Amino acid sequence: MPKANLQRQTMHRRIETFDRSPIPLYIQVATLLRNRIAEGKFQAGQQIPTLEALEQEFAVARVTVRQAIELLEKEGVVQRHRGRGTFVTPHLGERRWLHLMTDMDSLARSIDAHVPRFLMTRESMPRLRTGEGEPAAAYQYLLSVQYRGGEPFAVASVHVERAIYERCPHEFCTRAALPLLLRLERDEIEHAQLTVVVGSADFETSERLRIPLNSPTAEAHFFVRNRQGIVTYVADVIYRGDCVRFDIDLLRTVNGNHPDDAEPPDALPDNPIPPRSERR
Repeated sequence: MPKANLQRQTMHRRIETFDRSPIPLYIQVATLLRNRIAEGKFQAGQQIPTLEALEQEFAVARVTVRQAIELLEKEGVVQRHRGRGTFVTPHLGERRWLHLMTDMDSLARSIDAHVPRFLMTRESMPRLRTGEGEPAAAYQYLLSVQYRGGEPFAVASVHVERAIYERCPHEFCTRAALPLLLRLERDEIEHAQLTVVVGSADFETSERLRIPLNSPTAEAHFFVRNRQGIVTYVADVIYRGDCVRFDIDLLRTVNGNHPDDAEPPDALPDNPIPPRSERR
């Protein structure tokens, strides 16, 4: 196939790919460039392609590329130098610095480092999901924006059983709730679960986290149930999608035990699959 025809087909496929998404075109282009930087295709301090080159590669208008670069510059990912071009920010830090752990203590330690700014605190009943447990008599609702280095990265909507909240209300209104709950109720916890789904920023989230509308988010739902079957903690936390990494140690437990303590599985037969001649 002639090179010109191949290039036209490639551009056509890229245009179709962009058109399938409801996310604004410049955000899609910014996301592609951001991912290339995160993957090391453009190193810290390295110059990225020109506006003209990116315009041709992505088959988009020059203004779209310019908006994408402006967005990355606001995020601190790139720096523009007049007459020289656009460069990846030197000493660029780890973007996915927020590691959501899969064991309670590690998760609580990571959350305890967050700096919440509370927007609302009042009595309110949570909407429990099927199978989570029975509601407590009353809950305290805590709405906050979580910050790191002065920049917002998460919106947390938390319900804590009112009787637990009243044991140290000042701390619950100044710190993250889950580490406090663990400190007060560890021996009473029967079950705790974290669920994460991929979402996109609505108007409120966009304003609170200072990110573009429809930007990717990681939406985490936490709940804790005590030995009496009562849900003592419910939280829905919306994280910026560009700072989250979900780490799972697949060998951490085997049927609830550390792999070193687990019984070895029964030995498999030497020939678990019979020869072709026997499979008739």
